[in-house]
Amino acid sequence: MTAPALDPATRRRARGSRGAQPARVRAHWLVLAITMLALGLALTVQGYVGRSATYADQSTGADAGAASVPTAVSHGGPVIDARGGAVQTAGPADGTLALTFDDGPDPVWTPQVLDVLAKHHVHATFFVVGSAAIDHPDLMRRITDEGHEVAVHTLTHVDLGNAPAWRRDLEIEGAQQAIAGVTGLSPSLLRPPYSSDNESVSDGTWSAIRSAADQGYLTVLSTLDSKDWQRPGEQAILQNLALPGPDARQRPGQVVLMHDGGGDRAQTVAALDSFLTDAAARGYRATTAGDAVGVESTRPTSLAQEVSGTAFVWGVRLSDCVVTAISWALVAAGAVTFARAVLVIGFAARHSREARRRRRAGRGRRTVGVLSRPEVTEPVTVIVLAYNESAGIEAAVRSIAASTHPVEIIVVDDGSTDGTADLVDALGLPGVVVIRKENGGKPSALNEGLLAASHEIVVMVDGDTVFEPDTVHALIQPFADPRIGAISGNTKVANRGGILGAWQHIEYVVGFNLDRRLFDLAECMPTVPGAIGAFRRDALLAVGGVSDDTLAEDTDLTMALCRHGWRVVYEESARAWTEAPATLGALWKQRYRWCYGTLQAMWKHRGAVVQRGAAGKLGRRGLGYLLMLQVLLPLFAPIVDVFAVYGLIFLDPFRIAALWLVFLLVQLLMAAYAFRLDRERLGPLWTLPLQQSVYRQLMYLVVIQSVVTALAGVHLRWHRMERYGSLTVPPAAKA
Repeated sequence: MTAPALDPATRRRARGSRGAQPARVRAHWLVLAITMLALGLALTVQGYVGRSATYADQSTGADAGAASVPTAVSHGGPVIDARGGAVQTAGPADGTLALTFDDGPDPVWTPQVLDVLAKHHVHATFFVVGSAAIDHPDLMRRITDEGHEVAVHTLTHVDLGNAPAWRRDLEIEGAQQAIAGVTGLSPSLLRPPYSSDNESVSDGTWSAIRSAADQGYLTVLSTLDSKDWQRPGEQAILQNLALPGPDARQRPGQVVLMHDGGGDRAQTVAALDSFLTDAAARGYRATTAGDAVGVESTRPTSLAQEVSGTAFVWGVRLSDCVVTAISWALVAAGAVTFARAVLVIGFAARHSREARRRRRAGRGRRTVGVLSRPEVTEPVTVIVLAYNESAGIEAAVRSIAASTHPVEIIVVDDGSTDGTADLVDALGLPGVVVIRKENGGKPSALNEGLLAASHEIVVMVDGDTVFEPDTVHALIQPFADPRIGAISGNTKVANRGGILGAWQHIEYVVGFNLDRRLFDLAECMPTVPGAIGAFRRDALLAVGGVSDDTLAEDTDLTMALCRHGWRVVYEESARAWTEAPATLGALWKQRYRWCYGTLQAMWKHRGAVVQRGAAGKLGRRGLGYLLMLQVLLPLFAPIVDVFAVYGLIFLDPFRIAALWLVFLLVQLLMAAYAFRLDRERLGPLWTLPLQQSVYRQLMYLVVIQSVVTALAGVHLRWHRMERYGSLTVPPAAKA
C-alpha cells in the first residue's frame, strides 16, 4: 500500500521567522503581584486574628516598675477616666456590684452565663475579644438583645502593657470595629487583658490606659477578682468573691471580675448562680459597669462606623475562608503529589522489570521482546534539523554517522546564516545529504526532510544533540511490534556542570524520564522529544506530517499519532545527549515555549477526552495527567509557598519545617530511584533542596506566564536557544 503524500496545505503552513522575538505579556505579572499581595494580606489578617485562640488560661508577669503611675490611679477607683489629660477615677456606689465577664464570647460558656443572669434578672458587662465577637455574632446579638453591656477587651487578647504603640492602637481599634460591625454599637469601656486592680497597674499598663483615653475610652479595672481562670473549684471561687454580711456597717461597691471565655468555665457558671443568690440575700444590687458609675457607655454607631465595622468583619471572615480553602487545597495537593510519587515509582519499577526481561529474551538470540520478535535491522533515515547550529552540528552529525546501525543522514538547513550547511558539506561523510531551504520554521524543515527520506523508519533529531554508537539501533527495536508508531528515546543533559546544569539534569532524569515510563505503560505518551524520536514514515504521512499549529510540534505530532491509533513507547536504552540552556534567561525562553506549546497541543487535541481506544487513553490519562500535574499544580504552587511563610510565622514553625522535610525526603527518595534506573551517579542530588527552593519557583512562574498568555490569546513566536559548543559525548556515555 502506497503511503499518502503530505497534504500541500501542511507544507505551506505559517512560516514565522525563527529569529523573531516572542510576544510579550506583562500585565499578568501585575495581576500575579496583586493576587499574592492580597493573599498575603488575607493570611496576615487571619494569622494575626487567629492568635486569639492561644490566650486560654494564660497570664503575663506584671511589669515591675510603676513609677509613672499617678497616685490617683493606684489608690483610686476601678473606673479610670484619663481623657483630656486630667485623671479621674470612680467606683460603684455602696451596695452595688458591677458584674463583668472577660474573654468571650464563647459558644459553650457564654450561653450558660447568660442563662444564669436571666434566671436572676440581672445585667452584666461583657468585655469581649474582637476576634471571638466576629466568630460568634449570634452570641453578641443575644448579649445586647438581653440588655447586657458590651465593652472592649482588645482584638486578640494581647497584653497592652507590653505591646508597642502601633499594636495597642490596632488591638483597640480592631476590637471596636468588630463590635460595631457585629452589633451596630460603639462601646467606650475598655479593660486591658491581664489587668486586675488599681494597685497592680504598671508603667506599661498605665501607658496603654492613657493611649486608650486619647481614643475616648474609660478603663475599667476590678476590685473583686474571682480568679476563676485558675479553675480552683466552685467553693474557692465563692470564697474569692466573699461579700460582707447583711448586717455589716459598710458594703462598698465592687467591680466583680469573672470569665465567660478563654477556657473551661464550668466552675464559673456553677459559682455564679450561688454568688448572685448570696449577693441578693446580702442586699447587693448587680448591674453593668456603666450603670454602676452612671455612665452611658454604649451608643449606636454612625453610618460611617457601621460601614467600616461591617467591612472589617467581612474582611476577617473572608480571610478565614481563604485560609480554610487553601488548607483543604493543600491537603488535596499533598495527596496528589504523594499519589504521583507512588504512581510513577510503581510504573517505573514495572517498566524496568519489563525492559530487563526484553534484554534477557533477546540476549544471544538476536531477538527482542518477551515474545521473541525479530530484531529490527532495516536501515533508518535520520533527519537532523539545523538552524544556525554551527557550534554543535559537526559533533551531532559525526556521532550519528558513527552509528552501529545503517543510517541515511539528511541535514535540513532551515535558512541558517552562520554557515551550518557548509560545515556539514565540509565533513565529507558518506550517506550524509544536506538540504538547504529558506527559513520556514521547524515543522516545515522536518516535513522537507520527511519527503526526502528513503527509508520507512525515520529518526528525528535536533542539531544540538549527539548520539552514542548504538543509540539508533536501540531506539528502533520496539518497531518489531507493528502496533507501535513512534518511540521516544532517553534524552540526557550534556552540559550538566554548574548548579543550573545539575538542576536540569535532575529534571530530565526524575521528571521527564519517570513520567515517560508511566506514559509508556499507560499507553498515553504525550510527547516524543525533538532531541530523539523514531517514527514510522507511513504513520507520519497519515497524520499529515509535522504540523505548525503549535510551538510544541513534537507534542502535537505525538498526540496526533496517538489519536490516529498508534502506540507510542519509551526506549530507555537509547540515549541522546543534548545541550541544555546555560543561563536563566535562555532556560526561561525554552520552557516558556515548551509550556505554551504544550497548552496549545492539549487544547488542539482536547477532543481525545471523549474518544475511545488509543485516543481515549491519551485524552483521559495523558491529558488529565498533564492538566493536573503540569498546569494546575504549578499554578497553585505560589500559594503553597506563601502559605508556608504564613505557617512559619503564625502556626507551629517546627511542624511546618517537619512537613517540608518530609516532602523533601519523598522527592529525594524518588530522585535516587530514578537516578538508579538511569544508572546515573547520585552526586548531583545534593542540589535537590536548592532546586525545590529556587528552580521550582522559576518553573511555576513559566507555567503562570504561559497560561495567561494562552488565555489572553497572544500568539507566541518561535525563538531558538543559544548554542554553546559543548556537545561531546561524555566518557560515561561510551561505557
